[in-house]
Amino acid sequence: MELTGKNIIGSTLSNESHAPFFGEDPATGNRIEPAFYEASEREINEAIQKADEAFPLYRNKTGKERAAFLEAIAEELLALDHQLILRAMEESGLPEARLTGERGRTAGQLRLFAQLLREGSWVDARIDRADPERRPLPKPDIRSMQKALGPVGVFGASNFPLAFSVAGGDTVAALAAGCPVVFKAHPAHPGTCELAGRAIQSAAIRTHMPEGTFSMVQGKSTAVGLAIVRHPLIKAIGFTGSFAGGRALLDEANKRPEPIPVYAEMGSSNPVFILPRILKEKGEKIARDLSASVTLGVGQFCTNPGLVFTEQSGQEQAFRERLSRHVTELSAGVMLSSGIRNNYHRGLEKVSALEGVTVLAKGKQEGAGYRGTPSLLHATAAAFLQQHELEEEVFGPSTLVLTAGNKDELLQAARRLRGHLTATIHGTEEDLAEYAQLVSILEQKVGRVLINGYPTGVEVCAAMVHGGPYPATTDGRSSSVGTLAIHRFTRPVCYQDFPQSLLPEELKEENPLGIWRLVNGERKNN
Repeated sequence: MELTGKNIIGSTLSNESHAPFFGEDPATGNRIEPAFYEASEREINEAIQKADEAFPLYRNKTGKERAAFLEAIAEELLALDHQLILRAMEESGLPEARLTGERGRTAGQLRLFAQLLREGSWVDARIDRADPERRPLPKPDIRSMQKALGPVGVFGASNFPLAFSVAGGDTVAALAAGCPVVFKAHPAHPGTCELAGRAIQSAAIRTHMPEGTFSMVQGKSTAVGLAIVRHPLIKAIGFTGSFAGGRALLDEANKRPEPIPVYAEMGSSNPVFILPRILKEKGEKIARDLSASVTLGVGQFCTNPGLVFTEQSGQEQAFRERLSRHVTELSAGVMLSSGIRNNYHRGLEKVSALEGVTVLAKGKQEGAGYRGTPSLLHATAAAFLQQHELEEEVFGPSTLVLTAGNKDELLQAARRLRGHLTATIHGTEEDLAEYAQLVSILEQKVGRVLINGYPTGVEVCAAMVHGGPYPATTDGRSSSVGTLAIHRFTRPVCYQDFPQSLLPEELKEENPLGIWRLVNGERKNN
């Protein structure tokens, strides 16, 4: 497939702009051909108008029809084979094995949602039958289910050019729910986005989806994204990126005459708590594995552990020395862009300058391109309790070890945490019994709690929660990974005293789809 640099407007390709920009190879700093063109106001409006026109048709496609569409997207992505992987490597600096795995995860997530649609119970059908004999008033027939919101604007992430991008979690969740998508391509990998976008376009044509079910617009300026958020026909936003970017979109959405939900994942420091007994028993292994988790993907996962809490002891001092040794042996890696590299270095400088913070170790700094050097910093939990800035995410291959004087101070630091995506506890059976209160605290702070593991890497499955309280996300009640994400883009609709002929198939008395439903308070599939 030859790259065109054009915007995808429904089933057509379009370029009305005279504002070209280029992708950039972060390993060399060289620009990558061809030129891409920022979407014009007319192109953005046309994409959204087509999405709105497609909505009444697309929302009424059966679950099986939408499932076939999602499966076709997976097939089209895989059919791009090496072209997609090589372009993503060039634009992101990520290795082939990582991107091949990411493509597999993306295809797997599409198929997982297709499975959800074929089974059908996700609509949460509820039926309370009429009781005309009830006194003092008869009971009406009440039925409800989840229905699609409308056209959705989705923004691609920089750190996952496939899995959190064009065909990623927000897009597949919206399409599964019955919502057309207008996607804003990430300017760091415009060619990768075009290839994936045209795969979706081909799948839509192949499976006879309505014109406008999917569109994608390019743009390096903030104007393109803001135009999507401000457009009155857009009914929800999905975003993965920085706190500043997510907060700006949320504020714009709330300024609209009709505010809309913004599901923004905005960053997280993912605290890790290492309890005393396990530190004594497995300190060397934890130090080795933790350094690998911190620097995985050059620290550019939203789940890299950026805070590590320990308690003061002889073992704790030895643990920091081991961790320092491992970090010193690591080399600087290529980061995704010059902007991310520069922000990482600024973040390190800001944290290092705070009172009580010392730099324990730095990795090797050799190599060309936009490289981030692994770094290990240290402060006390007391300093953390006094300085809120120590909790801020530094997006890159670094972590901050915070030493508490005792158990009470450790728990106090946990209570002081703001919202994060994950929290991890390392402990023996005795540790976990003694610190059971820590689990209760962390349940209020994050979307996912791990025991004796590492948060980097997110399993795509029905039970996964990839979200968390503010400021990790703008709405901690949802997930951006796994099938829970479908409910970001739906709302419940209730039908009272409807004749059977007018009811959706999911709510008809005979249950023609054979799905599980809540009938008079009892879960049934007949």
